[in-house]
Amino acid sequence: MKRKPLPDLKTYEFEEVAFNELMRDRINKVLIVCSNYDFYMLEEDGRIDERIFNEYTDLNLRFPPSFLHANSAAQAIKLMRSDKIDLVITWLDIGKYNAFETSKQIKEAFPQVHIAAISHYSSELRKKVLNAQTGIIDAVFHWSGNVEIFLAIIKLAEDRMNAERDINEIGVKAILLVEDSIRFYSRYLPLIYKIILKQTRSFMSEGLNEHRTMMLMRGRPKILLATNFEEGIALFEKYKHNLLGVISDVNYFKGGKRDSKAGFELLKYVRSIERYFPFLIQSSDIENEKMALELKGKFLHKHSETVGSEIKDYITKYFSFGAFEFWDPVQMKVLATVTDLNEFQKALTFVSNDSIVYHSKRSEYSKWLQSRALFSLANLFSNVEYEDFDDVDQIRDFLIDGIKAYRVFRSRGVIAKFDKNRYDEYLGFARIGEGALGGKGRGLAFINTFLKRHKLYNKFEDVIISIPRTVVVSTEVFDEFMEKHDLINFVANSNDDEEILKMFVSKPLPNWVLEDIRVFLNVTKSPLAIRSSSVLEDSHYQPFAGVFATYMIPNTRKDKMLEMVSNAIKSVMASAFYQDSKAYLKATSHTIEEDKMAVILQEITGKQYKDVYYPNVSGVARSINFYPIGNELPEEGICNIALGLGEIIVGGGQTLRFSPYHPKQVLQLSSPGTTMRETQQYFYGLDMDPNSYVTSTSEAINKKKINIRNAEDQSSFKFVASTYDLQNNVIRPGVLHDGFRVITFDNILKYNTFPLPEILQDLLKIGQAEMSNPIEIEFAIKLDVPEGQPKEFSFLQIRPIVETYDGTVGRLGEVQESDTIVYSNSALGNGRYEHIYDFVYVKPETFQSAKTREIAKAVEEINKKFTESNDDFVLCGPGRWGSSDPWLGIPVIWPQISSAKIIIEAGLNNFRIDPSQGTHFFQNLTSFKVGYLTVNPFVDDGFLDIDYLNSQEAVFENQFLRHIRFNEPLNIIIEGKSNKAAIFKEGYKANLLHSQDEMSLDDLPPEGFM
Repeated sequence: MKRKPLPDLKTYEFEEVAFNELMRDRINKVLIVCSNYDFYMLEEDGRIDERIFNEYTDLNLRFPPSFLHANSAAQAIKLMRSDKIDLVITWLDIGKYNAFETSKQIKEAFPQVHIAAISHYSSELRKKVLNAQTGIIDAVFHWSGNVEIFLAIIKLAEDRMNAERDINEIGVKAILLVEDSIRFYSRYLPLIYKIILKQTRSFMSEGLNEHRTMMLMRGRPKILLATNFEEGIALFEKYKHNLLGVISDVNYFKGGKRDSKAGFELLKYVRSIERYFPFLIQSSDIENEKMALELKGKFLHKHSETVGSEIKDYITKYFSFGAFEFWDPVQMKVLATVTDLNEFQKALTFVSNDSIVYHSKRSEYSKWLQSRALFSLANLFSNVEYEDFDDVDQIRDFLIDGIKAYRVFRSRGVIAKFDKNRYDEYLGFARIGEGALGGKGRGLAFINTFLKRHKLYNKFEDVIISIPRTVVVSTEVFDEFMEKHDLINFVANSNDDEEILKMFVSKPLPNWVLEDIRVFLNVTKSPLAIRSSSVLEDSHYQPFAGVFATYMIPNTRKDKMLEMVSNAIKSVMASAFYQDSKAYLKATSHTIEEDKMAVILQEITGKQYKDVYYPNVSGVARSINFYPIGNELPEEGICNIALGLGEIIVGGGQTLRFSPYHPKQVLQLSSPGTTMRETQQYFYGLDMDPNSYVTSTSEAINKKKINIRNAEDQSSFKFVASTYDLQNNVIRPGVLHDGFRVITFDNILKYNTFPLPEILQDLLKIGQAEMSNPIEIEFAIKLDVPEGQPKEFSFLQIRPIVETYDGTVGRLGEVQESDTIVYSNSALGNGRYEHIYDFVYVKPETFQSAKTREIAKAVEEINKKFTESNDDFVLCGPGRWGSSDPWLGIPVIWPQISSAKIIIEAGLNNFRIDPSQGTHFFQNLTSFKVGYLTVNPFVDDGFLDIDYLNSQEAVFENQFLRHIRFNEPLNIIIEGKSNKAAIFKEGYKANLLHSQDEMSLDDLPPEGFM
């Protein structure tokens, strides 16, 4: 026989089981049709509602059905017309009450409703059933006083309703019972259902959270009941690929007459197809045992005193219920008994070769997994056979690697409930506590789901796309911490950031949280980022980007690391109440009580190089490009990438800008001189000395800023750098030449050593479609991996971008520069601003890059006055506003410029900087609908009339700034679609009429409309 190739587990795609599609049809209301006396016995003596409810609760079943009563066909039909009845149970009794006639009337009125019948008298019942018309009563049961029969009737009806879809389409397993004795199947069914439902409860531990647990329970095996040979054969043929086994009587109808050997004929048929298929013969005749064993079946005597216990033992052992026992046929003993997938995986590493072979030949691994509703993994194992392997070691490795791959797959797209007793390296995303995940946490969870839904994890060869291992300390922990230590009143009355931090760090986290974090630290081997995840962060309207703190912790001794992580968590919580945070909350009309803080613990993507740790590439990408260059289109998006930690990008430092659709067209690399001047000059890495981290209000406390030219260890540069040949004035690819290293990312963008542009095209397109909004994403890449291992693209964050224009609002048309103070071809915003009298600008003649921190302080002082008077102003200055690098612009934070309604980035002759896209500062400005203009008049890009401003009288002036207040409001117009804007000189009234499709400026939306 030709051997099948084994699946490649590195690229194998497990099928997602649609558990939510299972058990669509349920029994919610049951109508019992019987005499008043019989129902009284059920209701009072039997307490059917209470006992069924308790039965459901004991078995962890939800939504027990409710029961109604009717004592006649007329009353039953009346009830069924006024209420949706899913199941009718009629009482077949001796006497005047004609149950068959009642059932017939119900069936004629409601042909789709399932009707079951019960009675005390099984011998009389058989005669009634044989004499009755067929097709009226769907199933008949014996009543022995055990209320569990009602559970069996309900579950059997549900299984029949859902069997075809659940078993054959989704893969749920089933047990086939072939028995025509009403008394015996009425005894067996409650027993088998109880075994199945308890089995279901035993594998609840495989669910990673409560929702997944309940989904798994829907995958419990079903029971199929046949009462003659033809029904048994038909059900076996229809569902044979998903049957766990058969339990059959011997003597029942075949071909229209009773056949004393019918069960053996069924066994022979099954054995002709499945050699090791479990088949239990149960019979009243002890003489049938010999034939059953000869046909390789098992035997059970119906009249045994312990028949219930025996059938339970058989199902547990041969239908792979309960624990899995690794049996060694040579040593004749059990080597290991396992109860879950984790224990199963461990046992495979040490059980004997004979045991591995024994169970492989019998396909028992997949059967055990099937009975536990682990269908995706079971299907992987069932699709290969013993003969497909070269030797037993290959089998063992395949089983172990398959389980590992499945456990990783299973955790993707799932927020697991953190369980310190079960947490391991296969869980990618878990939650500590029952509270909210916060904004970033929600974003990460969302990323996790759509990566799985769109099958993006392994889409690109030799690349794995995922989020790093993440645990979210939910807002429940924050609430408990704040309440236990009575901190809300303290932070409300404190205006000292250092005092707030000291108070928070001095208080202990709850012990249960520390225990969970300790378990997490025992699993992780990487440094950690401790990130804020406020419930207000990354919303569609007020993203709060970069407002709260993020700290990084090196991996070291676990006790030391626990202390650092605990302090970092409390530091992040404290940052919610720092002065900058309070100012932001106030500006967005929120109170400190609304701002609940979850905290993210996340592995940092990267590698250690000497004493620092960092990724080979960090990046921020946007699905919309506000400043397209050349043939770039706005909808193609834009990306900024850098060597090292991403702080340099979100802080507005010098990084490389490219369009994912035009990766080889990088303006910054247009000439050797431009490359040397406008590429990355330094990078950030995490200091791996544990003593470098101390509690601080500064997130940069243990981050090293490393100059590219002075970097001692350049082994990471080979992935991202080129070399500047000074003698020949050329940039050479790679780092094998002598010269200055420049971070060009040529290996990636020009020579395609990593498919970054293609990955970004997919992620931005899919992410924007998923969020129905333009998006910004943050990511990190590890290229320096061992040979044979995939490179890692870590998706770190996703947030919506507040769009800065809303459709076509008209054309600005031709504008005479002489009529304007500022004219820009690169503007964000949309609409007219007609209420601003004040213009504050940085004086070009006194500007120095070394003085930008002092300028930021001066701007803050002016901004306070506008905030107090509730007025807006125009702010103009050189370079990037909000840059964390003071050499690239003025390093303000949002509260320092919160009253600026129009902000202008103006290049100087010796100070020209690309616009700020991808920074936290930029994200917040656009979200607050601030008009944002960029001008570089020295390269003929826009216009700024400094002479006009200098000629106006200043209401305030110092070494760095001039503040002008005009007598009339300025006429400011931003045309969002074309990114053009003009601030007209005082008194100039723009009243330009155009053609019908070019509206007048009076038709523009009101100020601030974006």
